Amino acid sequence: MGELIHTSKIRIFQDQPPERRAFVEGFDAPLEFGVHGGIKHFYRMEPKRDLPATLDHMVAAVGG
Repeated sequence: MGELIHTSKIRIFQDQPPERRAFVEGFDAPLEFGVHGGIKHFYRMEPKRDLPATLDHMVAAVGG
């Protein structure tokens, strides 16, 4: 088995649903998650503000 290189330590807080904040250890600013565009229409919700969805962050990470 290979050597463990890194373990992510993340705290996630549910704010006003669907808004969430994720604090990644070592970074001051949180990542903010929510819904927007077709996602909010699919779930028939109108959030207070549009935010990137969890899927948006995943696609950006893989595409990087």
